[in-house]
Amino acid sequence: MAFREVRVFEIREVLRLWLRGKGQRPISKLAGLDRKTVRRYIDAAVELGLDRAGGEDQLTDLLLAQVVEKVRPHRTDGRGQARRLLDAHRDQLTAWLDPVDGVGLTVVKVHELLERQGVVVPARTLHRYALEELGVGRSVQGPTVRVADGEPGDELQVDFGKLGRIPDPVTGRQRDLWALIFTSVLSRFSFVWLSHRQRTEEVIAGFEAAWAFFGGVFATVIPDNMKAIVDRADSLEPRFNQAFVEYAQARGFVIDPARVRSPKDKPRVERVVPYVRNNFFAGETFIDLADAQRRVDVWARERAGMRIHGTTQLRPAEHFRLEEAPVLAAAPTAPYDVPVYAVAKVHRDHHIEVAKALYSIPGDLIGTQVDVRADRQLVRVFARDQLIKVHPRQRPGGRSTDPEDLPSDKTIYAMRDLDKLQRMAASHGPAIGSYATALLDIPLPWTKMRQVYALLGLVKKWGPERVNAACERALDAEAINVPLIGRMLERGTENSDDTPAEPAPVGAVVAPRFARDDSHFAVRTTDGEANEVAG
Repeated sequence: MAFREVRVFEIREVLRLWLRGKGQRPISKLAGLDRKTVRRYIDAAVELGLDRAGGEDQLTDLLLAQVVEKVRPHRTDGRGQARRLLDAHRDQLTAWLDPVDGVGLTVVKVHELLERQGVVVPARTLHRYALEELGVGRSVQGPTVRVADGEPGDELQVDFGKLGRIPDPVTGRQRDLWALIFTSVLSRFSFVWLSHRQRTEEVIAGFEAAWAFFGGVFATVIPDNMKAIVDRADSLEPRFNQAFVEYAQARGFVIDPARVRSPKDKPRVERVVPYVRNNFFAGETFIDLADAQRRVDVWARERAGMRIHGTTQLRPAEHFRLEEAPVLAAAPTAPYDVPVYAVAKVHRDHHIEVAKALYSIPGDLIGTQVDVRADRQLVRVFARDQLIKVHPRQRPGGRSTDPEDLPSDKTIYAMRDLDKLQRMAASHGPAIGSYATALLDIPLPWTKMRQVYALLGLVKKWGPERVNAACERALDAEAINVPLIGRMLERGTENSDDTPAEPAPVGAVVAPRFARDDSHFAVRTTDGEANEVAG
């Protein structure tokens, strides 16, 4: 028969019935105790001075304590048989458990070794003995205090929890399902946002859905150290994710993250994570993520929101609606534009690449890295924390180039500014300008820009007067060819009356420059007549 400890109120009832004149058998039946047990307690009370004629006022707490101590003398030191067994093996336990002077075994391993030697004690007793007597191990759960719930609408605790796997119609596979859970500290009213990932975009989308669910914004958010919010965890000075900080500033709430591995910093939401997993997700079948989200919204409002909470003894949804909803900050009316943050390198063409689009950068920053913030409308570029450029956001494959960002000698070519190139050529002489215009007068004019630059190079080398004269003669002959202009300047024939020769058509046989006349190869025969040598 299993041992059952008799409680104090049961002892009081035994002695009360005895004082009323009941015998041991009826007392045993009425109190639900063994007759021998009843007899032991009555005998002990009589020895301590209990008198049937004295009435029930004799049953004081002091008397009952003395009766208990007299009947249960087997633990005068407050310790049981298992603890005394461990005391007998204290030296051996020290040698096994001590990490410095001993072997440094775990308590679990020591429990197994004791059983091999025939020493059978509860594992929990061994853990307590190692901690209290030998100073080995750590307390699983130390003392704690209950923290006040705070003011209505002040604190919202947030935590991620993995629920399981659901089908994804897009990939045709099962994917992990994560729940971002929001729990009001005061009312315990909770909202659940489901996603396949834990990126900053999903977290911000969850917060946006939470504000719509609650109908307002809480003053303080207490999240765990999820990467989407906290870049570097620290109990005093955590470093937050820039994107989420800007989101918090836009929505008007304060971030107060919990410490690492400190679930007591957010106990309200910690208790909700297994509740969502076991009460909502377990045993259910979902079509996809959208189906699960629709069903968890209903569950949060009707099932979890309308239950009687074990601590507050109120329905969370009603409690929230009465005390917290009226004091929340106004819910956002426009969707939040989640920015893209990047570190980009300035390439030799004075451009950076952000989200597969190109943007020009001013100054001499080639080879350096710049910080970029891009939203749906604008791309902002920072160098050494200073804003240096703002571009309109481009689609992937697009390009935004400000001519002022490029070196002056490369702007025209990079921007394909044909008009400016023609004006530059015309500034050196009218014939040069006309010649440049003639060069660019084709269906794809930018393919001839290099020839115009070559023409301007001749101006720099030979001077504008000579080049203008050469271009004028070439235009008269309708010879549009920059190498021809170069040869004329080298030979000094730009002012000659000779008409420049057109370049030979492709495939034509051109006479060698130093070819001799045919008569040079004539020979004289014996009869004195000159004949040409057959070629």
